[in-house]
Amino acid sequence: MNAGEVKTANDAFANASNLPEDEQQYGTVKGKITTSDGGLASYVSVKLKGTRFGALTNEKGEYQIKRVPAGRYTLVVSGVGLVTKEKQIEVTAKGIALADFTLDEDHSQLAEVQITGHKNKFKEDKVSSSLRLQSPLIEVPQNIKVVNQQLLADQLVFDVVDGVTRNVSGTVRTGHWDAQYANISTRGTTIPAFRNGMNMKMPWGPLTEDAATIDRIEFVKGPSGFMMANGEPGGIYNIVTKKPTGHNRSFVSLSGGGFNLGRAAIDLDGKLSQDGRLLFRLNAAAQTKGSYNKFNYTDKFVIAPVVSYQIDSNTLITAEYTTQRVEAQALGTYGFSPNRLGETDPSFFVGDPALDPNKLNDHNVTLYFTHQLDKKWKVNSQVAYVRYQLLGGTPWPSTIARNGDMRRYLNISEELAINKNAQLSLMGDLNTGAVVHRIMTGVDFGNLKTWGDFSSVQQPDLKLAGNAVFNIYNPIYGIPFENIPLFDRSRSIQVRSGSNIYATNLTYTGVYLQDEIRMLDEKLRLTLAGRYTHAVTVGKTNATQISDNAFSPRVGLSYSLTKNFSAYTLYDQSFLPQAGQDYEGNVFEPVRGNNIELGLKKDWFNGKWNAVAAIYQITKENVVVPDPRAGQSVDPSNPNSDKYPQSISLQLGQQRFRGLELDISGEITRGLNVVLNYAYTDGRVTKDTRAELINRHTPNSVKHITNGWLSYRFNRERSLLKGFGLTGGYQIQVGRNAGSIAAPLMLPEYYRFDAGATYEKGKFSISCLVNNLLDRRLLTQGSFTPVAKPTETSVSYYTYIYDVPRNARLSIAYRFK
Repeated sequence: MNAGEVKTANDAFANASNLPEDEQQYGTVKGKITTSDGGLASYVSVKLKGTRFGALTNEKGEYQIKRVPAGRYTLVVSGVGLVTKEKQIEVTAKGIALADFTLDEDHSQLAEVQITGHKNKFKEDKVSSSLRLQSPLIEVPQNIKVVNQQLLADQLVFDVVDGVTRNVSGTVRTGHWDAQYANISTRGTTIPAFRNGMNMKMPWGPLTEDAATIDRIEFVKGPSGFMMANGEPGGIYNIVTKKPTGHNRSFVSLSGGGFNLGRAAIDLDGKLSQDGRLLFRLNAAAQTKGSYNKFNYTDKFVIAPVVSYQIDSNTLITAEYTTQRVEAQALGTYGFSPNRLGETDPSFFVGDPALDPNKLNDHNVTLYFTHQLDKKWKVNSQVAYVRYQLLGGTPWPSTIARNGDMRRYLNISEELAINKNAQLSLMGDLNTGAVVHRIMTGVDFGNLKTWGDFSSVQQPDLKLAGNAVFNIYNPIYGIPFENIPLFDRSRSIQVRSGSNIYATNLTYTGVYLQDEIRMLDEKLRLTLAGRYTHAVTVGKTNATQISDNAFSPRVGLSYSLTKNFSAYTLYDQSFLPQAGQDYEGNVFEPVRGNNIELGLKKDWFNGKWNAVAAIYQITKENVVVPDPRAGQSVDPSNPNSDKYPQSISLQLGQQRFRGLELDISGEITRGLNVVLNYAYTDGRVTKDTRAELINRHTPNSVKHITNGWLSYRFNRERSLLKGFGLTGGYQIQVGRNAGSIAAPLMLPEYYRFDAGATYEKGKFSISCLVNNLLDRRLLTQGSFTPVAKPTETSVSYYTYIYDVPRNARLSIAYRFK
């Protein structure tokens, strides 16, 4: 920028500042940034040289700088791995200056970024398009945390249960079925799994997503039903899968580690046509893993091809398919004891190597359509089909004696779930004078059918050879073939589940509208939204068929105290229809939730890191919990009488959750990236017909949680340590409520520490990490099964799941470019 241009710009600012506010003359600068190979330059910096005015491009490479005083400027565009460009522009009063750029790749900078600390930036400023929120996170009146690919790679995460929750305040995972399902809770309530903005919640699924398919994970705190379909009031987590980028970011990795872990993964990202309109991405992974649980193992593979086609500059279609297949010797890694939690060794195995392994799989097909109607409005639609299946058997204690003698039964375990979703949304900006209305509206449809069989075939006693007794303190394995039941699957799962409580059919239709009213130069933002939902639960009789209609309002207010500092408040409601019934045949009422929330958001040091603080209160009505009679004898006076099914449930009254949250993430200083968080959660039963349950703590709520993760990379030029990095983190949980409302239980305090190192040079990288560095015996789940009338062979007992003991991982990766 020459001296004359600087003077012109400075004069424009001086003159503008001396005029009354309503007489100042402003214009707008906008445009689109692309790369030389036809790709979109997302999230690159656009600035007016020598001024404070600037913006970042969105996911379509578009930018807009508003309220620029009239004058001549130099516009500078820059981004990591791209050659910086400048262009002279002139802004006129109430005019729009259009400036598009095409940027070339800076190959030397791309090579450099492979070994600098900036690669591991953990901070994200926007959510994915699947959440349909158009505003930056600092302006959204809700606490939303994004866990990106860089953070997942830094922590050597291979699937969603590999400590992902440590990155989000107040979020925990409850151990269940050997980590085949995530089972995540936030703000004291279990939250559903979403994939690309669509609800995948199933009674036992979906399978835990593999990291090979994950682009990012978005944790939305509080209700989000107004736009995301029906959900829990505590929030959701949204898995955003990898899509083609048009750039060659392909890589292959090999990993190994403790408990016989072996893994190979490949990510191929490229073009199928020279013009870059037809793109593809293929992710695949194969993994074998032993267990600290004796004889147990898990083998799996995942394949996820994606193809996209840019019909024209405004229209994109994408087709995605993902399949996972898992074989596990046992679904559970449970320990049992008549005396206390954690009494038996982690190696204890309740199953037997003679039993058939369990087989699980899911298939997910999704089609996407995006069309930009004009510069302000776009329409999105997508449809998805998910099919999940489990085939196997589950061993479980029939009775446990005080001396540890256990009588085990084995029953068939089979489930089939089919989930269909469709969404159509329209979003854009509408100006009425100085006020901007950011509109989002749409409809969504869903149908979930599940069938389960957990009782039609059962072996009441898994007898060992010579009638030897199985004892939890000195277990003997090797069940004779003649003592193992043969599961009869000649009749379909639909037929077999029709006679029990495991057949469900839930259909819903929702319509929503949100207006984000942006006032006072868009510093003040009032969000008004609502959703109308019609849901039908189909039962086996007219008495168990329910039609529900609900309106869920949402009101939010956000104000930018400065450009990088905002305050917000939110009132929101949730609605979640529930399929199923209790043991007596009473149909479950829908879950209703209310959330009141206040928060502050602050970006520090030019947006390198940010902090979010929030306080909230959630009330939740009609909660379904495990029935305390599950597994007990129908006739307590006769231990040999029929037992209540293990999976029966009942419906409570009201629960209340109060808490506060603090999240910090980003680059604190050059090369040092951190994630720090703390949450206080108090969840209690506030209303119920059973007076003894009032004021009891809710299971899976933790009073105090704090987590931290630090990553430092040496990046000094001419240093022997250049490319070398250190990583490490901690997880602390105090006041851990477990068990059930009817049988509450406190888990021991949780203290876990991890540490590792990385090294990158050119296209190669190597990472190692030691988890549970102090090898503490940590529990992720616990419950208590009471026996009303103990006998010599049957007493009350504890059930629990250990976190993985100390183990190491090593991963080597090669990037093709």
